[in-house]
Amino acid sequence: MSVSSLIIFVQVLTNFFTWVIIISSILSFILPPYHAVREAFNRILNPLLDPIRRLIPPASGLDFSPMILIVAIQLLSMIVINILHNMR
Repeated sequence: MSVSSLIIFVQVLTNFFTWVIIISSILSFILPPYHAVREAFNRILNPLLDPIRRLIPPASGLDFSPMILIVAIQLLSMIVINILHNMR
């Protein structure tokens, strides 16, 4: 597998997880908490969001952990892509 293929893979994976987080956040306003779709998203995202929620609990009913997770994933992606660019 070439380096450019790995870079594309990292970008696709980053975009996928970003959209999963955004869709899950939107569904939390629309669907009831025990809806099957929300439970599926929660099983995927809660292991990533729970440590952030322990550090920064929801403030006034607003949960900032999805936004923090998106920023963390984007930063990690930029670092990995930068390392892969330097491997060429």
